[in-house]
Amino acid sequence: MQIPLRPLLELRSIDVSSNTIIGEIPSKNISFIYPNLRYLNMYRNHIQGSISREFGRMKLYLLDLSDNQLLGKISEDTFEAWHQLHFLELSNNKLEGPIFTIPTSLEFLSLNDNNFSGRLPTNIFNTSIVSLDVSNNHLVGKIPRLQNNLSTLWEIRMSNNHFEGFIPLELTQLEDLKYLNLSQNNLSGLVPSFINSSVKFIHLSNNHLVGLPKKMFTENSSLVMLDLSYNEISGGIQDMIKDLSYSKLNFLLLKGNHIYGDILKQLCQLINLTMLDLSDNKLLGEIPHCLGTMPFDINNLDPLLKASKGSFVEEYSLRQSQTEHKKEKASFTSKKRIDTYTGSILIYMCGVDLSNNKLKGNIPYELGNLTKIQTLNLSHNDLIGQIPYSFSKLMQIESLDLSFNKLSGEIPSKLNILTTLEVLSLTHNNLSGPIPEWRNQFATFDESSYEGNPFLCGPPLLKSCHPAPRVIPNDLDYDKDNDRLVHMYVFCVSFLVSYTLALLTTATTLYINPSWRQAWFNYMDVVISNCYYFIVDNFYRFCNAKNM
Repeated sequence: MQIPLRPLLELRSIDVSSNTIIGEIPSKNISFIYPNLRYLNMYRNHIQGSISREFGRMKLYLLDLSDNQLLGKISEDTFEAWHQLHFLELSNNKLEGPIFTIPTSLEFLSLNDNNFSGRLPTNIFNTSIVSLDVSNNHLVGKIPRLQNNLSTLWEIRMSNNHFEGFIPLELTQLEDLKYLNLSQNNLSGLVPSFINSSVKFIHLSNNHLVGLPKKMFTENSSLVMLDLSYNEISGGIQDMIKDLSYSKLNFLLLKGNHIYGDILKQLCQLINLTMLDLSDNKLLGEIPHCLGTMPFDINNLDPLLKASKGSFVEEYSLRQSQTEHKKEKASFTSKKRIDTYTGSILIYMCGVDLSNNKLKGNIPYELGNLTKIQTLNLSHNDLIGQIPYSFSKLMQIESLDLSFNKLSGEIPSKLNILTTLEVLSLTHNNLSGPIPEWRNQFATFDESSYEGNPFLCGPPLLKSCHPAPRVIPNDLDYDKDNDRLVHMYVFCVSFLVSYTLALLTTATTLYINPSWRQAWFNYMDVVISNCYYFIVDNFYRFCNAKNM
């Protein structure tokens, strides 16, 4: 970037965004060359180097140096003279060190996606700041408290840092606050109450929050997004659901907590929901049948989510080229993986995830009426009964996971008419019978979709539903030889047993009865004597006959 050799007194605005400008910004005499410059936009280039103190002598209203390769620390006195600066965009660089003192005139400050460290300035919320983004840095310490409630803050983004301690109650009572993102920090304590706020988007996921207040929202709450996923929240959510019964909530994400109790029927009054995630908790009881009457229709989304540029206020129109990274986002498990849906993709995502709980009973037939959802996950519960035939009406379903339950019966044959189904998991149940005809999307599922169901059969499983008849070999000689061996073995065993029993019976009888024993020995003496004389008499006769 080259600057002119003489001052340009009439120049008010420079916009060279989204180019391939390289090198460093000339730091010498830039305030002299552009003495009346008000708008400088150099967004999305390849500019290197550090931010010069020369900028402090300019009368800028907007400075945008985001999405470059700037590095180094920002000197504390660089911003002291910026009394007229209202927009400062330094995001997506490699800037480091502590955050400078915020000028009191500043309204929009974006320092996200850098390497800033240390603590936030204590006066950061007591300036004219309206939108603050310091997410994705290395900031530590507690979030500063507000000294008064006159702040006009409407957007606070502080995610992915190392903030700790409680969430200041003053932040949640700001009347103009619309967006709050404190996710991925080390915050603890209770989730604060928002009864005095008109906040629409709340992101508090991935912290160490442990509970909910008794009264969290007003009955006419304007809340659109509530993400409390991956905290340590225990207890029930009955009071919170009652507070939200008449709200226009679109996204309710409570994944990965310690929430227990039944799923209340009041949940079905949240008719504007498009994404419901209660997975990885300790919910009990049955799935409410009324859940199947909810529309899950993206036409009910808040208009702010449908904004083409994703901005939340008209002032962002001054930097339309940058508003894409400000679009709303949410993480949701679909197709066996956790995806982050952003902007226009988010508004087309509808799903229900009740997995990894302790839900019991049958799957309500009415869930088949959720014809506009893309994801349904009921896995890792204790559900019984059959898969409802009504699931064949889920014509936009892309991921269906019913694994690790106690489901039985056959897989509904009409499920193979679902042409959008990409992921199917019915593993580890008690399903039986033939798998639906192998056509359409069902032809893309292999045996991994059905493992753990030993009574299923048909393609793609190797087990056939019509096994061939058993052939008995006709080898008669082999059978006869086997019969002879068996008969001989039976004879020998039975003879040995009978002989032993007879001998033992005789000995026992003679031992018990003395008279029989005397008679037996006399009889045996007579038999032995007769045998002796018979042998001797015949022996002499044989010898005499031989001598003759």
